[in-house]
Amino acid sequence: MSADLLPAFRRLADALAAIGPLVVGFSGGADSALLGYVATEILGQGRVLCVTAVSPSLAPEELEDCRALATEWSLCWQTVETHELANAAYAANGGDRCYHCKVELMSLLGPIAAGRGATVALGVNLDDLGEHRPGQQAAAERGAVFPFVTASMGKGDVRELSRALGLRTADKPAAACLASRVPYGTPVTLGILNEVATAESGLKRLGLAAVRVRHYGDLARVEVPIEDLPRLMDQREEVVAAVRSAGYRYVTLDLEGLRSGNLNQALTG
Repeated sequence: MSADLLPAFRRLADALAAIGPLVVGFSGGADSALLGYVATEILGQGRVLCVTAVSPSLAPEELEDCRALATEWSLCWQTVETHELANAAYAANGGDRCYHCKVELMSLLGPIAAGRGATVALGVNLDDLGEHRPGQQAAAERGAVFPFVTASMGKGDVRELSRALGLRTADKPAAACLASRVPYGTPVTLGILNEVATAESGLKRLGLAAVRVRHYGDLARVEVPIEDLPRLMDQREEVVAAVRSAGYRYVTLDLEGLRSGNLNQALTG
């Protein structure tokens, strides 16, 4: 590990040691993966439980990757089923949808943590604090802690430290829940989440690792990083077939490229 990264690692290690036993919300993304890995290294396997919330809003590929990471890194890991769709406030898909999602998550992780004499920890980093993330408020209100914030680590720090530790998640594209593909005000349903999941899975099989399919009724708006646009156009027929097979009638391409959280613009104008 380079000398530049040592201070961040030590701050994180100190933060984790100060908190004690943890239940880590483990989605398998770069943030939660690093948190689960380092916490296990610092505190020991018996004092860290990584938990993946399973629901229709979790892409099947992400669940399988969580399982694989837990095996590769010898993490203490389990899944819990969440039922946020049963909450009318969540399904209505207002600007506070993520708040209700985290309330559901914490209602399950909280008791697990209490039974272990542990604290719930989430992979929130400094860069997340400036975004529209009502879920963070819900988690904090219910006792969750954010070790990366305590350690003054942003997204770049997370990726650099992950790379230094040899974690394959260092450059893993962000993968927000599938409900984030649905514009605010459009009710979230099991059918819509299945359509989005099927379309994105089909595109990933074409080799498009970072991809979002935004749902607009029978129209799908496909987002990939700008550098992948030529590749997507080269595979135009396969892309259209993959998205239409999920149930969409129209397939469009967003020429601005993939932007995490871009549907939040509707909340700010």
